[in-house]
Amino acid sequence: MLQNNKDVRSKVIAIFGAEIYGEQNKFNSAALAEIVFKDPSKLSALEAIVHPAVFNDFKEWVLRQKAPYILKEAALLFESGSYKELAKIITVTAPLETRIQRVLERDPTTREQVMARINRQWPDEKKVEMADYIITNDDQQLLIPQILKLHREFGGSI
Repeated sequence: MLQNNKDVRSKVIAIFGAEIYGEQNKFNSAALAEIVFKDPSKLSALEAIVHPAVFNDFKEWVLRQKAPYILKEAALLFESGSYKELAKIITVTAPLETRIQRVLERDPTTREQVMARINRQWPDEKKVEMADYIITNDDQQLLIPQILKLHREFGGSI
């Protein structure tokens, strides 16, 4: 969305400046994260641009699908309110330290930046309360059997 959606891109540039896209005209997520996770008003402005665009894009995508079920992944599923549009909710949980380590290994970021993001999300306990299904991704329990069980329950075949 932030790189390819022209409307989103122009609104982001209007608020955060063209430097968010750098010299190669490529979206710089680290630069934007540095701004928005230090300033709640900037984060709210970004979310007001991105969340409706993502919601509309997903709605259009769903209409083109022919599968027995569709999954929507969203870090801010509850916070954005988009969970209200779903038939069932699967929450994936992992211990806090495991989550932090995974992000640090995946992204060029700091522990403090990861915690700033995590602190903007609902706690796992609250997400678990709202969920219809839980997948535990703690490096102790096998993931595939958990996923296959849901797949079969949702009408998928192997």
